[in-house]
Amino acid sequence: MDNPVLPLGYSPLKPGQIANVVTCLEMMAPPAPRPARPGDDRFSLVPWQADLAAFRDLFRRVGADWLWYSRLIMADEKLQAILGSRDVDLYRLMDGDRVAGLLELDFREEGQCELSFFGVVPEAIGTGAGRYLIDRGIHLAWNRRPDQVPIRRLWVHTCTFDHPNALGFYQKAGFVPYAFMVEVQDDPRLTGVLPRHAAPHIPLVDPK
Repeated sequence: MDNPVLPLGYSPLKPGQIANVVTCLEMMAPPAPRPARPGDDRFSLVPWQADLAAFRDLFRRVGADWLWYSRLIMADEKLQAILGSRDVDLYRLMDGDRVAGLLELDFREEGQCELSFFGVVPEAIGTGAGRYLIDRGIHLAWNRRPDQVPIRRLWVHTCTFDHPNALGFYQKAGFVPYAFMVEVQDDPRLTGVLPRHAAPHIPLVDPK
């Protein structure tokens, strides 16, 4: 018999905490390629050997408005181990000579790939950058180097803190929802990890 962590109904949070609903999505086979769109040729996806400061700077630019903070507080040695792993592929999305986004593909679990971080900088939203990035990311995930084991599953998660179109965006790209989770965390705007003005669509409730 299933034993849910949270009871049915409302569950109060401690002061200073926030919660959001996470949707996990997967695809079990590569989708049919989508045709290129006018303007796609302005973008390119470039492998990136990032140092920690540069990675965190782009991570913050892409994710601050969606309350991304995990890599900002992660210990340097742990983050370096992830970024330096031969089974983690990191890319920067370029719009001409400007950095427009971030893609991280995590192959550390054999036979699977997590699209672990995916996003564009605020000024790139609505330019077609996101669609270009997801199409290239899906292709790269399913077409690994010859010396690597092919995957059987590609998965990603999104949440209610993300862009309101994110869930539909992933489904349109070929992902299918398979699970919900509830994430409870200390509000990073109250701990000083992110500025108080970040993610204005998420209420900031000061603990009394």
